[in-house]
Amino acid sequence: MYTNNIVVKEQQHRILSLDAFRGLTILAMVLSGSIAFGDVMPAWMYHAQVPPPSHIFNPNLAGLTWVDLVFPFFLFAMGAAFPLALHNGNFISVFLKLLIRYVMLVFFAILFNHVKFWNLSAEPGIKQYFLSMAGFALLFLIYSNWQVYLSKIKSLSLKLIGLTIALLFLYLYPFPYGDFSLNKTDIIILVLANMAFFGSLIWYATRNIPMLRLGILPIIMAVFLAKNATDSFNSSIFKWSPLPSVYQFYYLKYLFIVIPGTFAGDWLLSYPKIDFKIIHQKNQLAGIAVINVILIVLNLWGLFSRYLVVNLILNVVLMVLQLFLINQLVNKAQKGFYCKFLSVGIYLLILGLFFEAFEGGIKKDSSTYSYYFVTAGLGFLTLMSFIIAEQLQVVKSALNFFAANGKNPMIAYTAGSLFVLPLLALTDIQHYLNLLNYNWATGFLKGLIFTALVSLITLFFTRIKLFWKT
Repeated sequence: MYTNNIVVKEQQHRILSLDAFRGLTILAMVLSGSIAFGDVMPAWMYHAQVPPPSHIFNPNLAGLTWVDLVFPFFLFAMGAAFPLALHNGNFISVFLKLLIRYVMLVFFAILFNHVKFWNLSAEPGIKQYFLSMAGFALLFLIYSNWQVYLSKIKSLSLKLIGLTIALLFLYLYPFPYGDFSLNKTDIIILVLANMAFFGSLIWYATRNIPMLRLGILPIIMAVFLAKNATDSFNSSIFKWSPLPSVYQFYYLKYLFIVIPGTFAGDWLLSYPKIDFKIIHQKNQLAGIAVINVILIVLNLWGLFSRYLVVNLILNVVLMVLQLFLINQLVNKAQKGFYCKFLSVGIYLLILGLFFEAFEGGIKKDSSTYSYYFVTAGLGFLTLMSFIIAEQLQVVKSALNFFAANGKNPMIAYTAGSLFVLPLLALTDIQHYLNLLNYNWATGFLKGLIFTALVSLITLFFTRIKLFWKT
């Protein structure tokens, strides 16, 4: 009774290509954190500003690696999902939904960080490993969509039981750094919580006035550019926070990625309505998708190696070729749909390349405007390639695999830290995995093995329709 209704509702506004795009980013996030560290891997396998062998953060290093794309791509996918999830509903219901989601995500960030075994003790052992796995189970109690299997009352009861246990644990456990603290949160989830709340509100308020949505970004930029101006309201806005551990204006910088993503979501709303059953000119579409991939690789190479002029020239040449190919499409609906993705993606990428000289070059931390625009532009092009692959029905197995992971990103994000790592430590398998920290090939294989384990866990719960929701 419950299963059928919930599953049908769950599938109504899902786009396979968007789920696959999200799944790729979350698995890439897991992979980037599990490969060998030290001097066995090339510098482009890590964040550009934490190079091997010491991996000490250097804010003066400019550049872009594939690892630097993971978080902005996830933010872009989040923005694209807003219209699909919120296009129905009145303001009061939407606002309450977003507020509850914000609180639940903030609590998720707090609980997740506090139950990591390395935060439970200065010298974690068997007790901490089991507590970390118990924390994983607590997150299941609190965030799973139990209504797939249980009545609404039983489902709510499970969540309340999990929440009560979690609160008692946070209050009573003797953490090595002192009592429970709001400042001890997972920063990635905290940023996502702020983006989910403010990005969704902005989209909902401007869903019928998209130009106003774009107009908000220069205002946010103005606050950042004048944040240090003495006695200015810009500075006051930037510094004000009712609860600094939960909200800071500084987090809103990522709206430069999320808000462009909402436009992709707007266009995806019309995607199922376009008749793509008869696919004209497959070669042109495939060519566009391949060039999108080449553009990603090109910019990673050019921006990391600092061949900026060569990179710009090659970008322009490839973009002209793409515009030529897309103009060959005869299906007007097809052409109009893809032209939006391509034109906005190209514009943002070029804008980011011209901003590259500003703020000392493209950087993830502290993030620069070049970083926002380049990654948002590449986000459009990457998602477009996924959509083309879905339409042409190529690499179907890969798309389904990534999509299954993308439907359950919260499990994929936490399974490694709270389940796989403790399990490997308890069984001493971690010792053998660490033996792979020998050279670049085995060091990468180590990351693939760890990521595969996380993916298997995620796929299992996706298969039985158990998703974590906020």
